[in-house]
Amino acid sequence: MEFKGFKKGVNLGGWLSQCCHTTEHYDSFISEDDIKIIASWGVDHVRLPIDYNLIENEDGTAKDSGFVYIDNAVEWCKNAGLHIVIDLHKTAGFSFDKGENETGFFEDEALQDRFIRLWKRIAERYAVSDNTIAFEILNEVTDQKYCTVWNGIIRRCVDEIHSIAPDNFILVGSYWNNSPDAVHDLEKPANDKVVFNFHCYDPMKFTHQGAHWVEGMDTSFRMKFDECEIKITEEYFIERFAGAVETAEKYGVALYCGEYGVIDLASPEDILNWYKAINGAFKKLGISHAAWSYKKMDFGISDERMNGVREELIKYL
Repeated sequence: MEFKGFKKGVNLGGWLSQCCHTTEHYDSFISEDDIKIIASWGVDHVRLPIDYNLIENEDGTAKDSGFVYIDNAVEWCKNAGLHIVIDLHKTAGFSFDKGENETGFFEDEALQDRFIRLWKRIAERYAVSDNTIAFEILNEVTDQKYCTVWNGIIRRCVDEIHSIAPDNFILVGSYWNNSPDAVHDLEKPANDKVVFNFHCYDPMKFTHQGAHWVEGMDTSFRMKFDECEIKITEEYFIERFAGAVETAEKYGVALYCGEYGVIDLASPEDILNWYKAINGAFKKLGISHAAWSYKKMDFGISDERMNGVREELIKYL
C-alpha cells in the first residue's frame, strides 16, 4: 500500500506546538519563505505539529484565531507544491511530554468526546478530495496500558473524520511513543485511507546523546557514529522496522515514519551518516517519512551548524 503524495517530508516542529503560545511566536517562527526552502529540498510534504491550545479555548470551544495559522500553512504548502500532515501533538488531557501536565485523557470520556469534537472541526475545515492534506490524530501515545482504550478511540475518531472528510488519509500510531515495536497492537483499519505511523530515534544513545530531557542521560556524554556498540547501517534499520512492516503488510496498510533525526550535539558529519543509513532502509522497504525537524528544536536541519553538510544531507531526506 502506498501513502500517495507523502513519500518524504520535513517536520515544522516548534512552530504551533512545543512552543510559547503567543502571536509573536506564531508570526515569527515560520514564514512562507521557509516553506519555499523546504520545497527546494525536493521533498513532497511537511508534517505540521499543532497543540490543542492553538485552536481551542479553555472550555473546548473553537479558537478561530489559531486556525488562521494552519490555514496559512496549508496555503503556503499549496503554493509550493507540497502536501501537509496536520498532526495533533497535544490534546486536552494528554501529551507525550509529562512536563505539559496534561492528564486524564484515557480515563475520562468527557475529554475523549472533546477530542472527537476537535477533530470534527479540523475535518470540516480541511476536508479535501485531492490527497493534499492528511490528519494524524494524536502524537506519541506513551503507556502500553492505554492500548485497548486507544484502539477504541481510533475507531471512533476515524469514523467521525471520514464521515466528514472521506478522502483524507488518517495516520494512527501505537504506544511507547509511536514505537515500531508497538505497531502490531494496532487494530486492522476500517478502510484503505488509514496509515500506520511510527517514529524512530534509534539507537537513542547516539541520536539523543547529551539530551537534558532524557532520564539518566549524562548531558556531557558524546558519541561518534562509528563508536556506537550498535553498528548503524541500512541493515540495522531494516531489521528494526521488520515487525511494523509485517503488520502493515498483513493488513494492507501503508507505513509512515513521522519523526526521525539526530540531536545537534552530534557532529554534522555523523548526523549525515545516520541519515544515509536510515534513508536506505526507508527506500528499500517503501516507508514514507518526515524528518525531525526543519528548524531548531535541538534537531534543526536548516540551522547554521549544518551548513557544511546540508546540501548532501537533503539527498537522504
